[in-house]
Amino acid sequence: MHNWPSIDVLVKQVKTAKVTAKDLVDKAFEFIEKNRHYNVLISELKDEAYKRAAEIDDRIKKGEDVGRLAGVPFIAKDNFLTLDGFTTAGSNMLRNFKAPYQSTAVTKLLSEGAILVGKANLDAFAHGASTENSDFMVTKNPFDESRVAGGSSGGSAAAVALDMAPFALGSDTGGSIRTPASFCNVVGLKPSYGLISRSGVVAMASSLDVIGPLTKSVDDAALVLDVMSGPDGLDSTMIEKDAEGYRNIDSLKSLDGIRIGVVKDFMNEGLDEKVKSRIQDVIASLKRFGAEIVDVSIPSIELSLPVYYIVCPAEVSSNLSRYDGIRYGHHNDKAVDLEDFYLKSRSEGFGAEAKRRIMIGTYVLSSGYYDAYYKKAQQVRTKLINEFNRSFESVDFLVGPVTPGLPFKIGEKSDDPLQMYLSDVMTVAANLTGIPAISLPVGMVNDLPVGFQIMAPFKSDRKLLELSKYIESNMK
Repeated sequence: MHNWPSIDVLVKQVKTAKVTAKDLVDKAFEFIEKNRHYNVLISELKDEAYKRAAEIDDRIKKGEDVGRLAGVPFIAKDNFLTLDGFTTAGSNMLRNFKAPYQSTAVTKLLSEGAILVGKANLDAFAHGASTENSDFMVTKNPFDESRVAGGSSGGSAAAVALDMAPFALGSDTGGSIRTPASFCNVVGLKPSYGLISRSGVVAMASSLDVIGPLTKSVDDAALVLDVMSGPDGLDSTMIEKDAEGYRNIDSLKSLDGIRIGVVKDFMNEGLDEKVKSRIQDVIASLKRFGAEIVDVSIPSIELSLPVYYIVCPAEVSSNLSRYDGIRYGHHNDKAVDLEDFYLKSRSEGFGAEAKRRIMIGTYVLSSGYYDAYYKKAQQVRTKLINEFNRSFESVDFLVGPVTPGLPFKIGEKSDDPLQMYLSDVMTVAANLTGIPAISLPVGMVNDLPVGFQIMAPFKSDRKLLELSKYIESNMK
């Protein structure tokens, strides 16, 4: 599935009038129509996309500069506020929500000439690893319709895999870009925390949420990151982008002198043997290409999942408290008093997983348990950050699998939240520590895709992309 050339090639074609922006929008909707049964999009923005394409084509005829993404269609996960269409966050709570303003990430892409063609399905409020928690539909895996596409950005990853657009936007709170990228055979980049503004993205867990692209290639991911990154004055947690930017990544000439640490804790008995074998093949290739490979053990990494499932629900319960049915969100009009109104509106609007996380989060923040759970989890989080920093003093990158297994069957883990949470065991540490991480497609096992995870020190996004490009170029 590779029916789009690189974004750079598309932009060149549009700017030289070899193709029009309208042609590209036609192509996007052709693939959207053809693959409708995969349940990828919550909404399509056909009229708006064609109107925008006509404006871009008109400006090109006049000789105006239309930006670095001229005419390129893209899809946004439906937790990005957009002025066009609705923003549902995959939940009944926001089923008919029209955003009063737009997310910075989307605005930056549009200002460079990109065209938004649809909003992708996700686990409601991004809570999940399979896109089965969506209140609207379950997205199917592009390689096997009986399996999940991963989550929570499952719709975004499947959209790119199915050629509905050259790139899509996702959010990653505990692996929500990397897991679906791994399951759908696309590139999924989780940048350093704060590199892209979270303004206008429905908040899940504010100290963990990161925005990133899902693409067909590392070059495309680098270009989209370059456009979206950098402060906007609306998100106080933002960091400066690299002085060189992220565009025009030079692939490393060789891996000589580069030390790569294999996270020993990820290569244990919980890992599917066939996935393990594929990851070991990639590591062996890196060694052959000249990298020095060392085993790295991060003592507290086994605690990263329990820490995540204390910190994340605590922030979720806080962030979801705003959905009271009064200012916005689903409201019940049969309530007898205010308390009944809150009770009915929230119990009807939120699905089972949101309720589960609200209850866990409220519990760990409650006065009798705050010190025992939330405070302790934050202390272990700091310990984890220090351990990762120490590891990066002796290695340049850390590598391993993205998930413990291959894409699982739809319904296989739905009744067992704990099994579902274990899907995140290899991805949550990067969110807790704020470091950049990527999932690269590295081949198939049993006709299902496998992703290779690379992590780099905080703010080393450019270096991460350089190594990723080298692997991508040399693994073909």
